[in-house]
Amino acid sequence: MKKIAFILGTVFLILTFLGSSYVFMNHGQVNAGYGVIPALWTIICFRIYHKKKCDE
Repeated sequence: MKKIAFILGTVFLILTFLGSSYVFMNHGQVNAGYGVIPALWTIICFRIYHKKKCDE
């Protein structure tokens, strides 16, 4: 579970940067959710990873 959370967190982190770049390239005319939603999942996944890491 720890490894899966880390991998998903990394994937969502990359999606966050890509989504944020997309919003900036379009001068904010597109939905900011392209960057925000993956960022929330990044936080969730890395919190799970950290919790599992500290429990060992």
